[in-house]
Amino acid sequence: MKHRIVVLGAGYAGAVTAGRLARRLHRDDVEITLVNGDPDFVERIRLHQLASGQDLPRRPLRKVYEGTGVQVRPARVTGVDADRKTVDLTGEDGAETLGYDSLVYALGSTNAEHGVQGVAEHAHHLAGKQSALRLRSRLGELEPGGTVVVVGGGLTGIEAATEIAEARPDLKVAIAAREGVGGWLSDKAQRHLSVVFDRLAITVHEGADITRVEADRVVTGAAGDVPAHVTVWTAGFAVHPIAAATTLEVSDTGRIVVDATMRSVSHPDVYAVGDAAFAEGPEGRPLRMACATATPMAWQAADALAARLTGRKVPEKPIGYAAQCISLGRRDGMLQRVTHEDGMTSTVITGRAGARIKEFICASAAWAVAHPTMLMPTRRHRLVPASRAAQTRFAAVR
Repeated sequence: MKHRIVVLGAGYAGAVTAGRLARRLHRDDVEITLVNGDPDFVERIRLHQLASGQDLPRRPLRKVYEGTGVQVRPARVTGVDADRKTVDLTGEDGAETLGYDSLVYALGSTNAEHGVQGVAEHAHHLAGKQSALRLRSRLGELEPGGTVVVVGGGLTGIEAATEIAEARPDLKVAIAAREGVGGWLSDKAQRHLSVVFDRLAITVHEGADITRVEADRVVTGAAGDVPAHVTVWTAGFAVHPIAAATTLEVSDTGRIVVDATMRSVSHPDVYAVGDAAFAEGPEGRPLRMACATATPMAWQAADALAARLTGRKVPEKPIGYAAQCISLGRRDGMLQRVTHEDGMTSTVITGRAGARIKEFICASAAWAVAHPTMLMPTRRHRLVPASRAAQTRFAAVR
């Protein structure tokens, strides 16, 4: 009987974890199943490009993992029973239950509404491919002079505002944030951001406490009403509620609490990676939700799980940061160097050079997913007898 590994979610974290496990473990000993709601890999860090009218290459997951031994299961996860070690799915053939011996939870995050009235009814977001496509369609309906307001001054909001403004110079684009737009960046980076906003004619509303979103406006507490034929909500992300509904230990935001190897602190057969995981980073601060965090988490989880199953030493490599990259349309960008603890430094690369670096990073991340077994030499190890015989089988739910 093979050890059953189920990976939930094929974003950057889940996709990389599945491929790395396939590279580490002998396929005669394990059965790796990758469950994802979309049959394709979605480049989430490019969804602002998709929304602005650009076409992205299609990457079918079954083709990505062809020949690796990873079984791709297109289905939506509806529940997890961490005690019975089962996962409830809804797919093409209806509802089913899948058993596992080891689980990798990588369901990522979605849009956070923060309880603001009207967001669900009137705002668009960029948390998934379908939502980006709906925004793309709506932007395509706007006549010249139409107004677009991007709510949120973080990375997603900045990239969305600049991408839309560059692609549609006939629209009036604004960005609104409760605090400052890009306020965490270094002084040099903020100055360049202001130059780009001026060049693209993006109106900036800072200190705007959004209290309500309506069909044709954003209502703020102090700055008054901001006209908006289209509102794009990028004011943060929240995890799916599935983990919080289980017996897994989760943080107050619903993220699965893990140790340094991305293993659940309450259920040793469960690992969590990406936005769904609550892990300590440098100086004990939680690692932030980001693609820059997802991939190192995936490496850590895959290597730790493979080591435990094969009786080898479990590696623990501290996860830190090196840079933050921001696209500002297709012809401009920024690389902001940061400390290992994610603090800003004075080193910033801007303009076309910044855009080229950002594009290289995005392309490299996609390449790593599309070539899951090419980033390291083949070192497939056999499972130790205890792992091979291992956990109790649930024949009724297999």
